[in-house]
Amino acid sequence: MTHTGTESSEVSIVPLFLGGDFVESNSKKWIDVTNPANNQVLAQVPCATVDEIERAVKSAQDTFETWKEVAVPERARLMLRYQHLLKENHDELAVLLSSETGKTMADAKGDVWRGIEVVEQAANIASNMMGEFVENVATDIDSYSIIQPLGVCLGITPFNFPAMIPLWMFPIAIASGNTFILKPSEQVPLTAMRLASLFEQAGAPKGVLQIVHGQEPQVAHLLAHPSIQAVSFVGSVPVAKSIYQQATDNFKRAQCFAGAKNHMVIMPDADKQQVISNLVGASIGAAGQRCMRSP
Repeated sequence: MTHTGTESSEVSIVPLFLGGDFVESNSKKWIDVTNPANNQVLAQVPCATVDEIERAVKSAQDTFETWKEVAVPERARLMLRYQHLLKENHDELAVLLSSETGKTMADAKGDVWRGIEVVEQAANIASNMMGEFVENVATDIDSYSIIQPLGVCLGITPFNFPAMIPLWMFPIAIASGNTFILKPSEQVPLTAMRLASLFEQAGAPKGVLQIVHGQEPQVAHLLAHPSIQAVSFVGSVPVAKSIYQQATDNFKRAQCFAGAKNHMVIMPDADKQQVISNLVGASIGAAGQRCMRSP
């Protein structure tokens, strides 16, 4: 699919992923996706319409009614197939990711691989779904707990890790029996769409994953939707506060990971060159948008 760009040239347009199908949006608002290294317009991404968001939520809700009944080992086998495909396409994903983030190839490959590691954990979901049983917790009383999926979950992800952070979210949620709506950063939608195509190739049932695009109005609509049960977010502090407030005001479970900065404790016997190398990597790696501890 193509769309006329700002310089009268044709660029690819980013579809939505609704009900297991890649769908061209009817949006009137489009955003350029650019390569930060040279400002080349790679594609244009739509701000999804209200009808498209409603379609995504309904598909996720309808699919949940059957997906939650699928046996846990079958869900795990889907993730086994998915991690295999991600590994087969690791370098291709890294090239795509690098083009829309400006990361070096080494950094892009690390982004993809950290996401794959989480999918590997999703393939071991059975151990995380185990409940507990306690006999004689009181006289003639036994106690047990079971773990059940919530329903439709929402993930809102940032621009700095387009593979790793979405893969933190939807594989675990879906393997647990939920369905998922992903709203990736409008700056880096291409990696998310490729993750979805590989998930489809792995045999994911139609409707377990939806992808919608947009900005604050689209997010606000999703956060207010009564069919969405839980929200995960990674991003800046002001946006995290806003999303957490909106989600909890609408009685949703919310986990919001807000911006932070690397920290380092340097011991007297530390190797000087290693410290310098780690300090530089921590400060400018991922264009300075990294909030994980240095080695």
